[in-house]
Formats: sequence, C-alpha cells, structure tokens
Amino acid sequence: MDLNRSNETSKFSPLGKTLSWFTKTKNANKLFLGLALLCFALFLADFTYHKHGHFHIEEIPGFYGAYGFFMFTALILVAKALRLLIKRPENYYGDKAVDGEEYPTDQLEQGSK
Repeated sequence: MDLNRSNETSKFSPLGKTLSWFTKTKNANKLFLGLALLCFALFLADFTYHKHGHFHIEEIPGFYGAYGFFMFTALILVAKALRLLIKRPENYYGDKAVDGEEYPTDQLEQGSK
C-alpha cells in the first residue's frame, strides 16, 4: 500500500480529491453496501401503500424491483449469447490492423534480465 497517497492527490482539483475517495477498496465496499441497503429499504417501502396499476400484476408489492432485476439479468445473459454469434477472430482485420504490425526486435526496449 502506498503511504504517500495524500501527496498523490495533492495535485488534484478539489473535485478530483473528493472523487478519489471512490478509488479505495474499503470505500467502494461501503458504497456498495449503502446502495444495497437503500434498494432493500425501497423494496420494503413498496409494501406500505396501495398501488393502482393498469394491470393486476402492477399492484403486487415489489413487482417493479423484481421485474427490473430479472430483466437486467436476462439482458446480460442475452448479451453473452449474442457475443458468441457476432464475435470475430483475433486476426479478422489481417494486415490492416494496427496491432498486426511486426516490430523490429532491435528497436524494442528490453528490460535487463
């Protein structure tokens, strides 16, 4: 762990210093836990009032939360399946690809062994 983290952010703007809070793992875990608790609280709040939906299923408490979760999961699974269909081989662009060039080994910097 770098102990000079305060020196690392000293050249940042005030907004950059504030946003650098999210780069620390323990703070990201706190943010994730806070969002999970907020979602759970909103799910529970859905049971406290009566809804008047156009369809009967909309009146079920927690319907929109469950629907959103399952649809987002389905979207990810469909995207994974679609990736198998539209994926191209690594050498698809052949010689015209930028990373397809061969570099002379005598011009590459090589670390000392």
